[in-house]
Amino acid sequence: QVQLVESGGGSVEAGGTLRLSCVSSGYNYSLPCMAWFRRASGKERDLIASVGSDGRITFADAGKGRFTISKDGAKNTLSLQLTTLKPEDIDMYYCAAKWSPCWSTLPLSASNFRYWGQGTQVTVSS
Repeated sequence: QVQLVESGGGSVEAGGTLRLSCVSSGYNYSLPCMAWFRRASGKERDLIASVGSDGRITFADAGKGRFTISKDGAKNTLSLQLTTLKPEDIDMYYCAAKWSPCWSTLPLSASNFRYWGQGTQVTVSS
């Protein structure tokens, strides 16, 4: 059973930086597709960016410009660096994974992903 555990959320002032991490476990192979999502209370989860097993990164509109995604296969860790944070970035941030390649279900959405972490809260004060 794949397990995803996020960490790194917290409260920062506007303009600050946070680095979120997602550690995956419970399998013997590289997950073909992992991604970061964000969700405000009562809303749908929005895709930030995805990473394929070949390292190909694709950003959705929600993540362009100030966010950086990276994957460390040796450590089974997916990271998301949030820079120049704004109050509108306040959300729960989730790590997700699926067994099929990212390109096999386009456009990617939350419904494509089977495995989810518990989420980590990001709060930005102005």
